[in-house]
Amino acid sequence: MNAALADVVAGRLGLLPFAVGVCQLLERDGPHIAARSRGTSANGACRLLSAADGWVAVNLARDDDIDLVTALTGLSGAAWDDLEATVQVTAADEFVARGAELHMPIAMLGEAAPLGLASRTGSATNLRVVDLSVLWAGPLCAGLLAQAGAEVIRIENRGRPDPTPTAWPGLNRWLNGAKSIVDLDLSTAAGKARLGEEIATADVIVTSARARALASLGLEDQLLNTRPGLIWAAITAHGWAVDRVGFGDDCAVAGGLVAWREGEPQFLGDALADPLTGLEAALAVLDRAQQGHGGRIDLAMARTAAAYGELIGR
Repeated sequence: MNAALADVVAGRLGLLPFAVGVCQLLERDGPHIAARSRGTSANGACRLLSAADGWVAVNLARDDDIDLVTALTGLSGAAWDDLEATVQVTAADEFVARGAELHMPIAMLGEAAPLGLASRTGSATNLRVVDLSVLWAGPLCAGLLAQAGAEVIRIENRGRPDPTPTAWPGLNRWLNGAKSIVDLDLSTAAGKARLGEEIATADVIVTSARARALASLGLEDQLLNTRPGLIWAAITAHGWAVDRVGFGDDCAVAGGLVAWREGEPQFLGDALADPLTGLEAALAVLDRAQQGHGGRIDLAMARTAAAYGELIGR
């Protein structure tokens, strides 16, 4: 683990009202691979590729992403070979823009501006939290709030189940073990109505979907107008107003949170933007609760990574 990053994370963890270790925060359970090679992520799905004028991260995290490689490159060979052949003769920003149009998780190294980080925290004892998030960052935020004393209700959507319990059962127990689980079918009117009832009595909601997806559940900006005291931790890849897909590894690259070796970037850890954003989301919620202010907190994973990159001088 990078020593400078570990020191910064330890300092940020010190703002929580309970103890969490750096390794516990940053590492998933199961076989841990720090880096498969200089430019390949720990899970093997994301690679750093040299463009005509810089570096980009391409994350083939989903089957759909692999299927879209032909549309992105215009080639029909092996996916990574086609990507490398195309990106090396293409400007980095142009390549990323093409990928974004196809809703692929692609980012340019260092493209994101740093997010402002919370500098104080408060108590979560009297908070009621509804966790609508999946994967790592959002559930971590809500899990940390649960450990801080909040009552956390986790909504599990039958139509789009979270893969974490199957892929990383130990991580799932740590993230979600202290939460009450409510299983709903959010494609039905009854499911959406029950969700509305849960949110009606919440002090905090945590989401990890883009605005368009949340709008289908009735979770739009107008919710904040009807519930002005509600704290909404809105975790996205690149920001609430930016309709781009992203995951922990490519968002870390977007934030410039990489190591350098012989003039080439490499991944600094496993999907770092996820756990770092989960931590900062929890700290931001505690800060808002301490101030007594509601509203949406725009928590972009790429910008969180950029903030940590700035702190460690990347």
